[in-house]
Amino acid sequence: MVAGEGAGRGQRSRRELTTIAINCFSLYGFQGTSIDRIAREAGVTKGAIYYHFRDKEALLAAAVEDRVREFEDRVQRACEGAGPADALRRIAEVCIHHAKSGDYPRFTIKLMVESIGTNDRVSAQLRDMMRRFRAFVRNIISSGQERGVFSGEIDAKAAAASYTSGVLGAEIQYYQDPERMSLEQTVGVYLEQLLSGLEQNPGRTDETDNKDDNEDDNEDRE
Repeated sequence: MVAGEGAGRGQRSRRELTTIAINCFSLYGFQGTSIDRIAREAGVTKGAIYYHFRDKEALLAAAVEDRVREFEDRVQRACEGAGPADALRRIAEVCIHHAKSGDYPRFTIKLMVESIGTNDRVSAQLRDMMRRFRAFVRNIISSGQERGVFSGEIDAKAAAASYTSGVLGAEIQYYQDPERMSLEQTVGVYLEQLLSGLEQNPGRTDETDNKDDNEDDNEDRE
């Protein structure tokens, strides 16, 4: 809905308010964002915000929940039908696209730092998100080990933590210096190094693995 059309800015939905709040929190942080600022940006009264949310912290928690759910859904969809190595590449692509989509990605990074020791609720939300992300990546790596694509000697949990750190660290560098830091190249180099270390047989791809499976099936039928 375009501002000023239809029902007007004075009747923003809950989802619209969390979206506007995310933009404010991204730019100014939690401490630098007031209900007055959000209401002003949304073109509503403070009462309209309090109708949906008890206070600023409740609005922030709802905004975090919306953003995390959206990101996790994108990751899940991207990995559908992909082999282990391709799934790790696709997750990286989602993270890169997400990081370059505007101010929203900074929202999570900024809050991760700001909420430590100051906002237990948001800190717990972000911690749980990172745990789910690492678990998701760990399960992909474990699946690769079960299929013989990745080495069984690798600690899947540690590899998942390394993957998360590598992608997140690259994002932070990009936010700080987007003109001189190529996010795609940095993540790409890291990812290929990680995959090289994970592979049971260097040079073997998901496609090769699938081809071998098909050949084995054909031999069984002969």
